[in-house]
Amino acid sequence: MLRFRRLASVLVVAGTLTGGLAAVTAVSGPASAQAATSASTDCPWTDPGLPVATRVSELMAKMTTGDKISMVHGSVGSYAGNVAAIPSLCVPSLTLEDGPAGVGDNLTGVTQLPAPVDAAATWDPADTQQYGAVIGAEDKGKGVDVDLGPTVNIVRDPRWGRAFEALGEDPYLTGQLGASEIQGIQGQGVMAQVKHLAVYNQETNRNTPLDNAIVSERTMQEIYLPAFSDAVNAGVASVMCAYSTVNGVDACENPYLQKQVLRDQFGFGGFVTSDWLGTHSTVPAAKSGLDMEMPGALDYGLTLEAAVADGQVPQSTLNTMVSDILTQMFKFGLFDSSDTGSSTATVTSPGHQATARDIAEQGTVLLKNSGDALPLDTATTKSIAVIGADASAAAQTSGGGSSAVTSSGTVTPLQAITSRAGSGVTVNDADGSSLNPVGQAVAAARKSDVAVVFASDYETESSDLTSINLPGGQNQLISAVAAANPNTIVVLNTGSAVTMPWLNQVKGVLEAWYPGQEDGNAIASVLFGDTDPSGHLPVTFPKSLSDVPASTPAQWPGTNGQVQYSEGLDVGYRWYDAKGIAPLFPFGYGLSYTSFSYSGIRASGPASDGTVTVTADVTNTGQRAGADVAQLYVGDPAAAGEPPQQLKGFDKVSLNPGETKQVTFTLPVAKDFSYWDSTAHAWTVAPGTYTIGVGDSSASLPLQTTVDISG
Repeated sequence: MLRFRRLASVLVVAGTLTGGLAAVTAVSGPASAQAATSASTDCPWTDPGLPVATRVSELMAKMTTGDKISMVHGSVGSYAGNVAAIPSLCVPSLTLEDGPAGVGDNLTGVTQLPAPVDAAATWDPADTQQYGAVIGAEDKGKGVDVDLGPTVNIVRDPRWGRAFEALGEDPYLTGQLGASEIQGIQGQGVMAQVKHLAVYNQETNRNTPLDNAIVSERTMQEIYLPAFSDAVNAGVASVMCAYSTVNGVDACENPYLQKQVLRDQFGFGGFVTSDWLGTHSTVPAAKSGLDMEMPGALDYGLTLEAAVADGQVPQSTLNTMVSDILTQMFKFGLFDSSDTGSSTATVTSPGHQATARDIAEQGTVLLKNSGDALPLDTATTKSIAVIGADASAAAQTSGGGSSAVTSSGTVTPLQAITSRAGSGVTVNDADGSSLNPVGQAVAAARKSDVAVVFASDYETESSDLTSINLPGGQNQLISAVAAANPNTIVVLNTGSAVTMPWLNQVKGVLEAWYPGQEDGNAIASVLFGDTDPSGHLPVTFPKSLSDVPASTPAQWPGTNGQVQYSEGLDVGYRWYDAKGIAPLFPFGYGLSYTSFSYSGIRASGPASDGTVTVTADVTNTGQRAGADVAQLYVGDPAAAGEPPQQLKGFDKVSLNPGETKQVTFTLPVAKDFSYWDSTAHAWTVAPGTYTIGVGDSSASLPLQTTVDISG
């Protein structure tokens, strides 16, 4: 949803020509400025003591068709999206704002949180719920009613320009973390709008018929739709439909996605909004379940009103669209109290910044630590070279597009490392500003005990990457520094996987993602051991682009007007496992400054409640306190035709040296031991023996057991 504010005047003109915006007032402030909210004889539905359904029914009985039309499309205003108030009916305006990493669209006075992929790397629903709570609180303070996030699309390929704003490659992990983030956002009284329904995995041909995903029903149900089901189960208020075309039908007018799956199968009761400029019809979209067009009224203005008048769209369909929206507005109290938020308010706070730092620390993944090169010890390390523009002048803290958030005060790695190292350590800066940046870096490395090289790759909505190599001369820079100083550490600020041709030359590697405005404080805390690295990869890092599942042009970005999802269920680690391809770093991988062991796996069930229970012991066998992510994978019997193993449980465990804790996984058989039967169009449990593995990555599962399921 990249917002082109320069299109605002075009949208106004276009909307006026179709009549869509002619009768709509642009929104410039919070809902309280648009309508009265106290109960009165004129507006009895503003009484919060009445049931929501009664309030909706009473209000809709007073609405004209024109009033209803004004509720189902956007207008231009101070936020990414606005639905105008109806003052005569005491209906407040509805404001929608980006996004997945915090309040976006160049609004200031906000906290630039780490990218969602960083939050996903925590593997901790408590962290992602707090992440969502900060987003919701700052939205509320800005006068926002609907947050346009989280993004739960699966990272099918590391080249996707929006991989950084998603929650990884696995539907179970994405669903669990997305649900907790939604609870955090909505716990602040702000609606979450989970996106993008569905099978949206590229930018190259987005919002055109060329992004026509040819994908099986089973693959959709098992890979690309489960996170939306989890969002619905978490009570999400709204869903955004995608730019993609799915099996020849636009996602925003796709009855299979919006009616059969979202409404009937998942039981969704909120409203569906189009991605910005993603509505491509009037009658098909309305009849397929799209409630709201954004950001203008090209299809849902007078065009929709005419379609209702001549019977192409039944009046009952329009009533359902409006009811879906009003129900959530009543549930979230928009009619009940004055909104004191403002788009110009300063909403960042020390507490929010502390959360940003904590997420960045907990999401940093230690990929390599040869010879215990980390953490840095100021007792023995007296000089540090801090190398790369990413460390100072061009710190890569955020991705681009609708997930971009304006920092309220960035702390760079150079600043924080210098401060943390103290007066007894010399910091030699090589920011790449000289005419010979490699020579500058090598000179700094040679005169330092340790060299820390910061390297980055920029991702943004609206364009995909063409490779997974670090851009520019960064690989050559790292190799040159490593040749000059054997104690070289690399810190990566990327949105997804990158190749590392220099991996064997360096002592340590940290993946720090896009860490937000607390970038420097977070990475310094990890480098010096004030924080034990406990992040784990939410995506697989391949050795080369040729190893990725969608490696052919027909699969990415597509040929002849079609994108073949021919890898089927084998997305991410499922592909590498099924094909026997060793990745550079596997899904779920992450090191620590301490060590852990796993023992004592026990499985029981199925019990009378239809669940299998698995327990295991995790022990900190090292000398420091730390945390590990215990992960459980299920392998189905061959007859099910599933990938070799699939994540079905995880638990982040904090342990003191020598401490042991038991982790418990409760697995519903109907959910965690089933596959989608495309003939029956239903979930089915195959009878047989299921393997269960527990460990701390998809490639490290030292504990194995089996469970017999009768089907």
